[in-house]
Parts: sequence; structure tokens; C-alpha cells
Amino acid sequence: MDKTKWIVLTYSLPTEPSRPRVAIWRALKKIGAVNIQQSMWVLPDHADHLAALQKICLDIEAGSGEALLMESVFYQEAHAQRVMDLFNKVRDEEYSEFIHECEKYLLEIRKEIDKEKFVFAELEEEEAEFDKLSAWYLKIAARDLFHSSCMTEAAEKRRQIEATIEGYSQMVFEHETTFE
Repeated sequence: MDKTKWIVLTYSLPTEPSRPRVAIWRALKKIGAVNIQQSMWVLPDHADHLAALQKICLDIEAGSGEALLMESVFYQEAHAQRVMDLFNKVRDEEYSEFIHECEKYLLEIRKEIDKEKFVFAELEEEEAEFDKLSAWYLKIAARDLFHSSCMTEAAEKRRQIEATIEGYSQMVFEHETTFE
């Protein structure tokens, strides 16, 4: 069996100012890299990941830091599995937060329905929140490289909020068009 190839980034940056350190951390998190050791981040070997990490290396060096980018394989499959489990743990945390925010969103729409608040302005606000949640879900799903255990539940919750906003939209439409 072929071993999974990894791209490994290790780097150092001056402690002050902290802004470049935070920017690099955010960039690494956004592309789905995981931290396996102090300032050592990994992603599966893929052209898109390499391009993103090369850009991050440039940003590190622009911030007076040093970066090393390497291709790697783990000698033991158990070590590779441990890293894949770490990827899934991070994605599970992201999906869990997404699911929690969807629950809050569903409660908000139920509250508006219970109050019979069927006005276009409220619908627009709820649609904007739906769009935000949907975009967030797509970002997490794009980083879910090893199919985390919360993936299915998050996808179902995404479908549920979509159906709910569609239903609420229909209610607002019916309410507003009966008065025209």
C-alpha cells in the first residue's frame, strides 16, 4: 500500500509584533492545515495545498521569519493515522460549532414564525444569516479531507436550515401578497 505523502511546514517568526504570527496562524487554519508540533503544520500532498503553503512561506519571510517546506511520509502507518485523526478532530470541532449555530438559527426562525413576523425585512435578515451559515459549511467541508464523524450530521443540518428558510420565505410571500 502506498503511504500518504504530506507537505510539512515548519517556521519561526519574531514574537513581536504579534500580528504576523496571528495572520500566519489564521492562514494555516483557513486552508485546513493542522499543527502537529510547535510551529509544524501538515497537509496532504496536493498541488493546491502546496501553492497555498508556498504563499504562506512568502508571508512568513516577509514578516522577518524563516520557513521550511518539506515533503514527507510517516514510517509507521500508525503515525499517519494519528495525524488523520487529528484532522478529523479539528473538523469535528468545526462541524460541532456549525451545528450549534444552526440550532440557534432554527430557534430564531421558529420564534419569528410563532410571533407571525412575516415581513420581508425579517426574511432578508434571516436569508443573510442562512447565506453566512451555508458559506461556513462549505469552508469546513472543503477542509474535511478525511471525512470526519460529524460530516453527515452537519450536511443534514445544512439541508434542514435550507428547508426552514424556504418554508419561512413562502410564509412571508403568502402573507405579504394577500395584502397587495
